[in-house]
Amino acid sequence: MSAAYCVRAVKALRVFCPIEAYTLRAMLSGDASAMERDPTLSRLLNVVRSASPLGDFGIYKSVVEIAPGWELFSPADDAEPTLGEVGSTTRSPTAILIIYVPIDASRQAVDNAIGALLAAHPWEIPVVELSETSLLTRVRAATQS
Repeated sequence: MSAAYCVRAVKALRVFCPIEAYTLRAMLSGDASAMERDPTLSRLLNVVRSASPLGDFGIYKSVVEIAPGWELFSPADDAEPTLGEVGSTTRSPTAILIIYVPIDASRQAVDNAIGALLAAHPWEIPVVELSETSLLTRVRAATQS
C-alpha cells in the first residue's frame, strides 16, 4: 500500500539571521534552548509566533525550520555594518530560518509579517528570500465514529 499524500502550494520564506557564536556552539552541541536565549534569533522567532500566516500548517502553527550556518561578507566603503569592518571579510554565525506561508494567505498579513521580520533584523541589508514551492503533506485518515 502506498502512502497517501497531497500537494500544498506555499511560499517559502528563508531568513538568514546572525546569531552569537555561543548560540551556534550550543546549537551544534544539541542545546536547542540556546535559540531562545539569542537576542536576535529570539526576536525573529517571536515575530513568527505572533504573525498568523507565518508557519501556518493548519493544525500546527508557527512552524519554522532552523539550520545553523555561516555567512561571509565584506562591507563596502559606504556600508555601516552591524558586524565587521569596511573592506574586511567578516564571518557571521548564522541561523537559517525557513518559514512556509500558505499561498492563499492575505497579502496584507504576509506583508505585515515580513515587515516585522525586517524591522527585527539587525543587518543593514537583511538576506531574505521569498519563493513559491509545494509541500507534500500526509493525508490524515478519516476518524471513525
